Formats: sequence, C-alpha cells, structure tokens
Amino acid sequence: MSSTASTKSSNPPLRTLDDVRNQVAYEVSVRTKTKAESVDGVRLGVMLTLSKSDDEGFLRRVAGMLAHQLLFQEHVFALATTGPSTRNNPKSNTLLLCGWPEQYVQRAVLLASSKLLGRISVASNDGNIWVAIVRDIGGSPFDEQALWDVVRKSARAPMDPLSPPPGSRGIEQILSDARARLQRLTPAQAYAELREPEVGAPTFLVDIRPAEQREREGGIHGSLIIERNVLEWRFDPRSEHRLVIVDRYDLRIIVFCSEGYTSSLAALSLQELGLLNATDIIGGYQGWKNAGLPVDISESTAPSVIEIME
Repeated sequence: MSSTASTKSSNPPLRTLDDVRNQVAYEVSVRTKTKAESVDGVRLGVMLTLSKSDDEGFLRRVAGMLAHQLLFQEHVFALATTGPSTRNNPKSNTLLLCGWPEQYVQRAVLLASSKLLGRISVASNDGNIWVAIVRDIGGSPFDEQALWDVVRKSARAPMDPLSPPPGSRGIEQILSDARARLQRLTPAQAYAELREPEVGAPTFLVDIRPAEQREREGGIHGSLIIERNVLEWRFDPRSEHRLVIVDRYDLRIIVFCSEGYTSSLAALSLQELGLLNATDIIGGYQGWKNAGLPVDISESTAPSVIEIME
C-alpha cells in the first residue's frame, strides 16, 4: 500500500455543520439530564441555553436526545433559548416542553401558559412536544424559577379524588368536635332556662332556620329570627351590623335549627366570636315539638318575635 493511500485512509471524515449541531445538542441534553430531579418517580428538569440560528430545530434535537436517553422512563422537561434584549426591543425566544407520557406535557402547557400570561405569541402542540414563541424569556431569574415550578407541579401524581387531603375532616368529625365544646341543652332544659324569672345575663332563643322551613314547620313565638347567613354579623360585639342587644360578651344565646345539626356549628361559631355562653338545642325545633313544648311562649316571660334578615 502506498504512503499516499495510507495517509488518506487515516484522515477522519470532515465534520459537517449538522454534526456540530448534533454534538452541541447532545451535550446540552446530557447537562439537562444530569441536573434533573425526580418527583413521584418522574424525571424533570429545566435548561436555558443561548439562542441559536434555528432555535426550534435545535431544541427539538435536544428533546429527541432526552427522549432517547430516558426511553420509557416518565419525564417532563422545559427547554428554552435566551438572548439579549432591551426595554424597547424585547427579544422573542423559543420555549419547548417535552415529556412522556403525554399527560405530563399537557399539564405543563396549562401551567406555563398561566405563568407566562401575555408573553406567548405563537404555539404549536404535537402531543409530547409543545413549542412556543415567548417574549424575552430568561430576562429575569423569575422565568427559570417559574419553569421549575411548572415541571415540578406537572409531574406530581394526581390526587386520588376519594382520598381526603391531609388535615381535612369529614362533616361528622367537624360536628362531633363542635359538640364536644358545647354544653348542649335538651328542649326541656332550654324551655326551663327561658322561663327563669331571674338570670345572670340576658338570654335569647335564636331561630336560624331559613324562611321556607319556618313557613313549613312553624316556629316558637318569642324567638329571635336571625337566618344563618347573617348570624355572626348580628352577634359579634365588634361588628357595626350587630343587634342593639349585643353590647356584652356574656349573653346567653340558645340557637336552634330544624333538627339540631346546623345549630351546633352555629353555636360554636358564636363561641369563637367570644360569646362563650352560646349553645344549641338537642334535636332542634323538631325535638322541641316532639317534647310537647308550646310553640307560643308566654309573652310575660319572652320577648316578641323579632325577624332580622338581609
């Protein structure tokens, strides 16, 4: 073999511009993967890189290489090109969201659209890849932080709709907790207390039922009619909308509803305003009627009916 032929065979082939672009895209993809985090088993990351002559094409190369490196592994990434801009001449850059499966990308799209409100001019969605032209992305640290927030939240496993959030309580637990803080009265106890000729503090029987229930079920003459939606405003001594009689915190407020459920929550709410003598009637109006108590309390021992609603 001649020396000339040997020299030709040992020379490596010339690199094309496409080879260079692939090499740069590969290096960016490796850097992006190295910095990636994991949330609920999903790999995620953000990479901001300087603007190229073909921003979208370059970012698609990076996305393709990431997909190849993370084959069949769940992932979502935000890739963006950045460049100089001025106040009078903001630069539009390219943002690409990619991932697998597609649901992560679609979640990220919705979140990113809210974060970058008013800055997206053109967008295309191919399922696993979403590309947008975004004005002046990367111009402040907020953008990178915002994109990290987008991919982290899009990667979180969906909440089981049947699994209650931590710290929440069911209504039965809420009701039980409320009643544990009240000294509830039977209808007979409430009636006896209202008929006491002398009491230490003003005592009021308060009907919080809506008008429809009162019309259908009847009422107790002498009770204050204050519907539930305005109760706190009428009985808060600090409120400018309070009743004239609400001039002290030791008032004895006996609340009743139809069956004694809503009234327990209402009484606790009054206690939280500082009216620590507030309570309710076990069984509500129905319990009162079933106990054979009169629906008309003697006017000599109780005030006239007062109806206060918005």
